[in-house]
Amino acid sequence: MNLPDISRRRVLKSGALALGSTLAASAALPLHAQAVQPIRLALVESMSGPFANTGEAVFRNLLWAVERVNARGGIKLPGGARQLQLDRYDSKGQNEEALSALRAAMDDGARIVLQGNSSATAAALLDAIDKNNERDPSRRVIFLNYSAVDPVLTNERCSFWHFRFDAHADMRVTALMDVMKDDAALKRVYLIGQDYSFGQAVLRETKRQFVQLRPDVQVVGDELHPMGRVKDFSPYASKILASGAQAVVTGNWGNDLTLLVKAAREVGYQGKFYTFYGNALGAPAAIGEAGIGRVAAVADWLPNVQTPASEAFYQSFRARFPKPADDYVHMRMQLLVEALAQALERAASTDAVPVARALESADVTFAGQRGRMRAADHQFQQQLVVGVMDRQGAPGVKFDVEGSGYGFRVVKTIEASRAEMPTSCRMQRPG
Repeated sequence: MNLPDISRRRVLKSGALALGSTLAASAALPLHAQAVQPIRLALVESMSGPFANTGEAVFRNLLWAVERVNARGGIKLPGGARQLQLDRYDSKGQNEEALSALRAAMDDGARIVLQGNSSATAAALLDAIDKNNERDPSRRVIFLNYSAVDPVLTNERCSFWHFRFDAHADMRVTALMDVMKDDAALKRVYLIGQDYSFGQAVLRETKRQFVQLRPDVQVVGDELHPMGRVKDFSPYASKILASGAQAVVTGNWGNDLTLLVKAAREVGYQGKFYTFYGNALGAPAAIGEAGIGRVAAVADWLPNVQTPASEAFYQSFRARFPKPADDYVHMRMQLLVEALAQALERAASTDAVPVARALESADVTFAGQRGRMRAADHQFQQQLVVGVMDRQGAPGVKFDVEGSGYGFRVVKTIEASRAEMPTSCRMQRPG
């Protein structure tokens, strides 16, 4: 596989937190069941560095989903039910570290790898997994992607071993454009993003759709910045203000988004923000009152989706993780784990090929949200929603975000059939 080795000190394991539910559930099982080895899931993500908060948010969501599967008895297989075990490996936000973590996870026995917070890292992992699976069929790995949304990953770079559970960037831009195209007052926009494959894809598709749907809108700024290295966004915010832009479109995430919107507020920018991730990780609190009616976010689900099943889902997450700072819930990560559990049981095996074939036809519903895997490119299909920031207690805003006093009111729902887009994937499947 030609991946660098890694010392045990450089790998973060899930420890007591991740395994607590597994051990508790195992204690209640018969002795013969306790001898069955768990199915190891390896989370390769930034657990340190500038994007550590995003990695921890992912871990909480996946842990909660794993606990739920284990609490109902685990994965039912011919040799007996098996628990899921979630282990975490720190990529430190670096591709080489992620590749080292992948090798360590495989050495530990993991054959299911999860990652998402960086399309560049996802591409590096996918290349390594493709090569490994061709060279060493006895150690084949499945890659479950919950957030890496560069469209190339399910188009020309698609792989039988890779499954994406988030809408890709072009799908998300289309959902935001469904709102922006109806804003007749919008005439000047500023595009800004992180300078890597995902950020570039967002700006490229946004420009294309403005030309197609709103040719009257002028793009007055088109800028990329280093990812995770800018500490002071005030020069960027000043340029946005000086441009006269009425709205900013950005795919920024993590601290790069929080610092950007905070800087924009501090220089007095009063325009709108159309974002992929403006609904959490400190952004609403950083924006404050200036964001009311001005900050939009696209997601697969938002806490203020007003159905009984959705409310119960959200409230149960908050009961499990009550700290306000831990309030970042991803429905798609719950669907990912449910789809994996479904596929393992349908395959009646943990071998990569039958599990991957079962995942190709995954169709799951949880808390009122349905998603299905498209076999042609392994792009998950589900509804998308766009929310606009408002005060908690305003109509449609029962729940706030991270204790900030601000939440997101759903203003647009895009059904899965409308969110779906064509693919250029030519899948190569094992014989």
